Amino acid sequence: MDARPINVRWEGGFSPFGMSWQKLMMWMFIVTDALLFAGFLASYGFNRLGSSNWPDATKVFHIEFLTVMTFVLISSSATMAAAVTASKTGDRRRTMKYLLLTALGGAIFLGMQGIEWGQIISQGGSLSGNKWGDPLFTGYFFMITGFHGTHVLLGVVILFITLFRTMDSKSTPNGVEVAGLYWHFVDLVWVFIFGCYYLI
Repeated sequence: MDARPINVRWEGGFSPFGMSWQKLMMWMFIVTDALLFAGFLASYGFNRLGSSNWPDATKVFHIEFLTVMTFVLISSSATMAAAVTASKTGDRRRTMKYLLLTALGGAIFLGMQGIEWGQIISQGGSLSGNKWGDPLFTGYFFMITGFHGTHVLLGVVILFITLFRTMDSKSTPNGVEVAGLYWHFVDLVWVFIFGCYYLI
């Protein structure tokens, strides 16, 4: 922690929060992206409360399957934390192992989401309508889960890039931590989606 007075630390030339610019930019991205997801969920909640024929999600989706999806993603957050810890201790082998496990967890989640989408589409669900009730039900489903799935896909790509950089001894503990911040954010967003869209 920088011991200089706060007014001196804000004069420029270094990060006022004592962190790398990469981490600071990631936090700024997370805050703005969190507001975007919050807007999506707020819009969904407003339309759901105003609808007279909103379908019961528990009768449309397989909650047990979604619970497994959630468990996979949360488990990948644990392996990401282990990768960050390993990178800080200089254990390159363990860092690569946990980065790979995290990326595989993300890939499995995406595969399971593809199965879920396929089931909804095969039953007539689309962006413009469905057989269960309010057409906005599936419209919001595809928009929110699709936007989140895109984040997971980008996260998997970032994890593999970080893995390859670690293999070549080019990645730093800070780089692994920044990738971890993004991944934890993606996992946390899914918890809110799972709770708000599927359970409530």
